[in-house]
Amino acid sequence: MKIGLQRVHYMPKELKPGVLYVAEEFGAVAHLCACGCGSKVRTPLGPTEWSLEETDAGPTLYPSIGNWQQACQSHYWIYRGEIRWADKWTPEQIAAGRRAEEERRRAYYDALYRQRAGVLKRFLQWVSSLFEK
Repeated sequence: MKIGLQRVHYMPKELKPGVLYVAEEFGAVAHLCACGCGSKVRTPLGPTEWSLEETDAGPTLYPSIGNWQQACQSHYWIYRGEIRWADKWTPEQIAAGRRAEEERRRAYYDALYRQRAGVLKRFLQWVSSLFEK
């Protein structure tokens, strides 16, 4: 199955099969589940979420799509405009995957906080040095 990319400002109410809708302004991607069940799959874009690459062959969405909340439990990759099926995950694998996602988010935002706190600390030290005699 091939999937093409369509850039939109707002997500349409009705999604078409074989189309990956991208609303970059809102950091969102949506498509219909590749299994054909008709469920809408929404994936956020961002440094701790999914990333999108547009190639001449078609879009790549990373990491894989795990439709764990739907009855189909589909698991696949969108790679260069093609659906590549992945192994179905057990409930234990799904739980471990969710924990890993949460840890990745926590590590990213903790590092970002430390970086910003360090910049603020250096700025405040510089300001206070202006008033020292």
